[in-house]
Amino acid sequence: MKLGIVGAGMVGSSAAFACVMRGAASRIVLVDIDEARARAEAEDIAHAVPFAASVQVDAGDYADLAGAGVVILACGVSQKPGETRLALLSRNAEVFRAVVGEVMRHAPEAILVIASNPVDIMAQVTQALSGLPPGRVIGSGTILDTARFRWLLGRHLGIAPRSVHAYVLGEHGDSEVLAWSAARAGSVSLESFAAQMRTPLTDAARARIDEGVRRAAYTIIAGKGATWYGIGAGLARIVAAIAGDEQAVLSLSTVGNVQDVGEVACSLPRVLAREGVSATLMPDLAASEQEALAASARLLKEGFDSLSL
Repeated sequence: MKLGIVGAGMVGSSAAFACVMRGAASRIVLVDIDEARARAEAEDIAHAVPFAASVQVDAGDYADLAGAGVVILACGVSQKPGETRLALLSRNAEVFRAVVGEVMRHAPEAILVIASNPVDIMAQVTQALSGLPPGRVIGSGTILDTARFRWLLGRHLGIAPRSVHAYVLGEHGDSEVLAWSAARAGSVSLESFAAQMRTPLTDAARARIDEGVRRAAYTIIAGKGATWYGIGAGLARIVAAIAGDEQAVLSLSTVGNVQDVGEVACSLPRVLAREGVSATLMPDLAASEQEALAASARLLKEGFDSLSL
């Protein structure tokens, strides 16, 4: 499958590198307003091909996206230290007005995967600008937050993160909801597993994990300016699920009616395959988690509704 990536910054290039290493695409085309940067990143990533899958990696322009099965939008302005994702809204929406039109003109059959922040609102902006069905415009949403949650739970429980089945829902941002009540380790509840492993989930442990998930991006941004490896791997996972027609369940952001809030893009477990998102799942949540998810969805809807597209 041919993959296009618009935006050859650290997120876009990390996604391209991750896709090469896992063989998620047969060809990757990097497009960036800084053509020299795109060429440099493409060549650097191509030098990893002999150590990984056989993938053709090139830099190009929008016309070179023709025939792409997936186009990742990793363009826009960067998040500043201390800046919330929602504060990026007006700046990145302006960028997307130009980009989405070009992508649709040259790759109208592609599934669009959105990585730019604030990712949930930008996914809804992209769906509105493109006119594509909601299932073909996918925000990376909380796929990274979910990975952080599973990683921290795995460390606490002393097991591999892949054996933890837990999701972060709602906004990829401050109002996100850690779905503790629906989380499992192996086939049992977290509480039961923790008790059997003699690693109890005390209030202090829960608070530490919650803080680790919610504040991870701020900590990384304060230290090195931006995050890119984790989300790059998450984007590669999305591409692989589409290319492989996997019917994989991932926490992704697409437009739909969430908690009766109305049409809004926020993350829930979604079934993802070759045609995009085909189904949405609602975990069994505690009443407090349901209320928090509704509040998160309302926040995102208000942000989108504030725009004039």
